[in-house]
Parts: sequence; C-alpha cells; structure tokens
Amino acid sequence: PIMYEEKPWLKFYEPHVPAHIDYPHSTIPATLEETARKHPDRTAMIFKDNQISYREYNETVDRFGAALQSLGIQKGDRVAVHLPNCPQFLIAYNAVLRIGGIGVPCNPIYTAREMSHQLNDSEAKIIVTLSTLYPIIKQIRAGTSLTHVIVAEIDTYFPEPLKSQFAMLKEKEPGRKLDISGEANTYWFTDVLSKASIHPEPVEVAWDDTAVLMYTGGTTGVSKGAQLTHMNILANALQVKAWVNGSENDITLTSLPLYHCYGMTCCMNVGTVTGGAVILIPDPRDTEDILKNIDKHHPAFYPGVPAMYIAINNHPDAKKYDLSSIRACNSGAAPLPGEVQQRFQELTGARLVEGYGLSEASPVTHANPSFGENRIGTIGLPYPDTEVQIVDVDTGEKVLGVGEVGELCIRGPQVMKGYWNMPTETANALRVDAAGGDPWLYTGDIASMDEDGYFRIVDRKKDMILGAGGYNVYPREIEDVLYENPKVLEAAAAGIPTAEGQLIKVYIVLKEGETATKDEIIAFCRQNLAPYKIPELVEFRDMLPKTMVGKVLRRELLKEESQRQADKKSSAM
Repeated sequence: PIMYEEKPWLKFYEPHVPAHIDYPHSTIPATLEETARKHPDRTAMIFKDNQISYREYNETVDRFGAALQSLGIQKGDRVAVHLPNCPQFLIAYNAVLRIGGIGVPCNPIYTAREMSHQLNDSEAKIIVTLSTLYPIIKQIRAGTSLTHVIVAEIDTYFPEPLKSQFAMLKEKEPGRKLDISGEANTYWFTDVLSKASIHPEPVEVAWDDTAVLMYTGGTTGVSKGAQLTHMNILANALQVKAWVNGSENDITLTSLPLYHCYGMTCCMNVGTVTGGAVILIPDPRDTEDILKNIDKHHPAFYPGVPAMYIAINNHPDAKKYDLSSIRACNSGAAPLPGEVQQRFQELTGARLVEGYGLSEASPVTHANPSFGENRIGTIGLPYPDTEVQIVDVDTGEKVLGVGEVGELCIRGPQVMKGYWNMPTETANALRVDAAGGDPWLYTGDIASMDEDGYFRIVDRKKDMILGAGGYNVYPREIEDVLYENPKVLEAAAAGIPTAEGQLIKVYIVLKEGETATKDEIIAFCRQNLAPYKIPELVEFRDMLPKTMVGKVLRRELLKEESQRQADKKSSAM
C-alpha cells in the first residue's frame, strides 16, 4: 500500500528530528578519539563521584587495545566483557573495537552453564571479568576456547577516601581478597595496563565489519549472537541522539546494564557520540544510589525499564532529592503502565515516553516523540531512516494496511547483518522482498499502525516472559533445565500476568512413582539459572495440554490461568 511510501509518521516528527541523517564513515572508538582530541579535559565518566576525563578514558582505551594485541588478539577475534557498569567495561569494549576485535558482552549474573554456552558459541579467546565473578570463569575455563583471563576490581576507579575504606574491608574479611598468582595466563587489569604500549598497532576497520555479538534469546530460546556492525551501533547511537536532541553538555544516568543492547546504545554509545558524560551505576536496583547521583550530578537523560521508574515513584525519600535536571526518559523492554508514566513525570518534571527495540536492531527502532505528541499505549514512531511494514502472519509476504494486525518488519541502518554461525535462523529473520533492496528484519512481534504512523505492539514475541527487572526470559531455557531433573517427565513455563508484571510459573508432570515439592523444584532451578529466570509458582499436573504433534499448548495453560483469576474475582464479589 502507498501509505508506507508516504511515511505518515514524518509529520509527527519534532522540529529537531531529521527524516534522514548523514552518517559519518566512522566508528564508536574513532568518535571517542575525536572528542578526546577536541575536549581532553571534559568529563567522560562519573563513577562513585570520581570524574574521569576524555583524555584519560581515550589513553586507557589505547593502552588496553595494545595489551590485547600483545596477548595475541587480531582482527576478528572475540573478546568477552563480563563486567557490571564500571569504567573497565567502557575501556575494554572500546579497546576491543578499536583493534578490530569483536566484543561479546556477557551478563554478570549468568550461571556457569549460561556462560559456557556464550563463550563456546562465540569462541572468545580472552575474557575481561570481575574479581567477584572469577570463580565461575575458573570453573568453566577448561571447557572453553579462552587463552587468557583478565581480572578487574570494582574499586580501581573509586575516589578517596572510599577506595581506602574498601581496601581495609578487603583486608579484614578473609575471602574478600582474590589471589590469582598461581593461575596460568590470568592477570590483573591494572597490571596488563601498566605493562602495555601507549598505542596499539593500527588496524583497518571497515563499516560492515562485525563489532559486537549481542546475545539474544530469540523466540526459540536458543541463545543467538546478533552480529552488530560498526555502522549499526554508530547509526543507532546517532539516531537516538537526534531523537532526544542530545548535546555535549548532557549527562546520561546509566543504570541500565551495559552488557544489554539497550544500555550499550542508549547510555554508553550515545554518551560517546554526544561527547557528554555518563554516570555509571553498578547496581540498577540501588534506587538510593540513583537518587543521590541525580541530585548531585544533574543528568539530562535517564533511559530505563518500567521497574526502575516504579522504584523511584515508590521510594519514601524521593521528594527529598532534586530530580529536576532530568529532561527525557525513554522506557523500553516492557510495557509502560500509564499511571507509572504520569506519576514519574509529576515527581521529576521530566518527559517519560515509551519506545521499542530489539537486539537485532542495535536495538532502537521506534519511540514516542521526546517532547511532542506522546500516545500512551503505543511504541511511537519509527526512527529516522527506519522503514517499517506490517505483514500477514501466515505468509509474511502480504503488506497490511492501517489498523490491520500482523508481524512487525523493519529495515534501516541499525539492523544486524545476521546471526553468528546460524545461516538458517539468519534466513528466517532477514528476508528480501520482491522489490529487492536491503532485507527486512522479521521481529516476531505482532503489531498494528494507526493512520498517523504510531505503532502499537499487540502481542509480545509469542512466548517470551518479562521477568523481574524487565529482563527477557524464554520459557525453553527454564524447561531445558527442568528436563534435566531426574524426577520430571514433562515441563512447561509461562508468564502469568499480575498487576506488577509477569510471574514465572512452571507446570510439571512427574515421572510415575516420583514425588517432589515446590521448594525442591525452585531450588533445582536456582542452581542452573540466573536469578531473574527462577520460577515463583509451581503447579504439579497429571498431564499438559498438547497439539496433535505433541507440542505443549502454552496458550491453553494461560487461558486456564485467566479463567482461574476471573473465577476468583467473581467469587470475591
């Protein structure tokens, strides 16, 4: 239909948002270098009140890049970054990209099993980890392709007197101080830096070279590495900057985890392209720390997930802090309830709008205007240079009109070049239509578009559960673990909607003659899954509803749940 040619959403763009951006033929680390050259003394990072300049940041990236090269890293090699939000994350990430390596961000709360999969799939040669996370790496190391391990400490960039207090605490508490002296090919981050050359050997980095493997669960639950190129991540950072009207004086509050695509782009990389500062918050659940940092350092931007805004709304001392510096907040990763939005805006005076993205698109593709017409319940308008169409779910070929519901398809400069070593999954996700041109990314999300070009997600990816903290949880990951329990015959996991979000529930059929308790099942999951994937509810059943070919019908289980909740409500009336 002609309406896609016309891009009806353009007329709702704010005056500062261009329909097209001229993307410089550059990279994120080159942009960092440029800012350091022009504004060496400007603050790049704020960590526990310590301010790190662009000069120090860029010089440390250079040194760390040289260190990685001295350990054998060449163009195209993968380096895993296994850290919370701290200066070493930004240094390692940019150093890997600067020398033509491929960064593999890893979730610090992954279990040994989850880490093994990611390291083996990416064939990472080096991992940069934290001293408190080292035991997991030590445990799995022999079964991976890791040749070297670099261990960072959280207090390296603490300011005084906090640093000395922390050191005293480590001396006092046995077990707090890690000893790696006997471990082969294992080094402290600070030692590696001190011995490195000032500059790395120059490497030719092309725009379409893979920069990052961003692991995503995908609808099947098998973790896939989305190959994001240097162009993808730079383009998306520039799209976000244009959308929020970012300038070099802007400070971004960074409590979104940087190993996640959303934090990587909307906080770290946007900070680099605007040349502003990022405030690093290592624990996103520490609302007090977030409030203190807003009060003291006056950030303009605070990207987050609904749970973060809810935590501020409900904090007993929120009104004691000056939160008035915040201009714009983009909420993603989970549906944003209208009342949360309204309350946060009243409390801070900021604009809080909902957007949409996915790892395969670096991640942002849509957002409500930061200061223009915000339509609650929608994901807003497509970003500059982003083409969007809705296609029928059955064939994926027929383009649907205004108001019709189908699969959301996207193409633009932020869309990945494919999945790492997964040609079949790549062919399913990226498809060229009859008209030719760049492939469309089939998102697996069901959506519709209104006549003004505002989009609405009708249904999240088929079975995905939004766990605690807005993390994506794929039922199959939980089910695969449950099937390893010798007592379990069959298992299914689903997200049960509640007022607060979704609770993870598992349905279990035990083998004949076996008995088990809810606590036993949860304890088993706790050993094998990250905390946000652990089920809260367990139901034992004689059988699970299935299709003719034996596939478990999750929608039947959810239908039963909603019926149960409706019955409860009516009996309470």
